[in-house]
Amino acid sequence: MNLRKLRGFNVGALALVFAGAAALADDGVQIKIINDNTSDIIVTVYDMNSVPPRVVVTGQRINGFSSVPITVTLGADGKAHVSWTAVSVDASSRLCGNADRPALDSDTAVHAYAKTTCSSN
Repeated sequence: MNLRKLRGFNVGALALVFAGAAALADDGVQIKIINDNTSDIIVTVYDMNSVPPRVVVTGQRINGFSSVPITVTLGADGKAHVSWTAVSVDASSRLCGNADRPALDSDTAVHAYAKTTCSSN
């Protein structure tokens, strides 16, 4: 890019853009969704601190012994709160799992799994 063209650019406006981005980053916390089993699973994760709660991961395949980093909203208590559901990839012996995990700190590992028989409801 030609530096002469940048001379007319408002440096103050650029600073506001970066400050706004930093403020948005402060509103969330990063956690990891971990599959600590050998079987692959399909996971959906909900950010329960969002109003209304929102899906942050939809049908993500997580291979055995792998993880997926996500960013979720901080609550009034300064903690994250997620809920997740999982289903095994193996269609011949379908297993399910779910859990609600409140009061999570940054870099917390949330273990997702599919270990119980899926309900027919």
